[in-house]
Amino acid sequence: MVGIYFSGTGNTKFCVKKFLELYNENNTFESYSIEDEICVSKIKENKDILFAYPIYYSSLPPIVESFIKNNRKIFKNKNIFILATMGLFSGDGAGLSARLFKKYDTKILGGLHIKMPDCIGDVKLLKKSIDENRQIVKDAVTKIDTSVKKIKSGKKIKNGLTLFNHIAGLFGQRLWFYNKTKKLKNKLIIDYDKCISCKMCMVKCPVNNFIEENGKPKAQGKCTCCYRCISNCPKQAITLIGKEIYEQSKIEKYLG
Repeated sequence: MVGIYFSGTGNTKFCVKKFLELYNENNTFESYSIEDEICVSKIKENKDILFAYPIYYSSLPPIVESFIKNNRKIFKNKNIFILATMGLFSGDGAGLSARLFKKYDTKILGGLHIKMPDCIGDVKLLKKSIDENRQIVKDAVTKIDTSVKKIKSGKKIKNGLTLFNHIAGLFGQRLWFYNKTKKLKNKLIIDYDKCISCKMCMVKCPVNNFIEENGKPKAQGKCTCCYRCISNCPKQAITLIGKEIYEQSKIEKYLG
């Protein structure tokens, strides 16, 4: 099984590698970001795929949805297990991509939801202490370990794939936040009084949302809400939902 993922601040990448380490008995595995040029060829080469991504307000990141739709032909007759990471709740996180994949004659092997530290760094209400986040990561590893053992024993895990999950995701978050999250692609704010023109945001952005204008980065309304630029800006000059940075989230902070 090959791992294919999108990861904004490292949470999903971490979970993919942990899953594959436990799933592959010989401890050798391959995993690739959808941003990697080799990713599409690896999907073509492999029948069984672990497909993973984060969930934002019970919705797929636009970059993930576009990747699936743009490469729909190569997913035909593949066997896909879906892993969705989330900061709090998603309902049907795995189901979001599963419903897309089924349109393209893909077999869904199962779904797994993993809670990880929230990456939304400009909303104070969502922030937890370092110790709390480290415990969340430990709990995530335990859940992945338990789930892999169940899968290898022949049990099917269906997190996010049932009708009840679909209803929970729809009425629990998506209906309330859909218009808001849809508009977020145009809401990225750069505080130019803080910006030092280091171009870190331009380098880190997975969708090339920034161009340089008069020596400063300028957002182009293509934000996929991954918080990668926000978490890597050395001057905390970028915000999306809130107006102040309370935490720059990176998985490395929680692995101590």
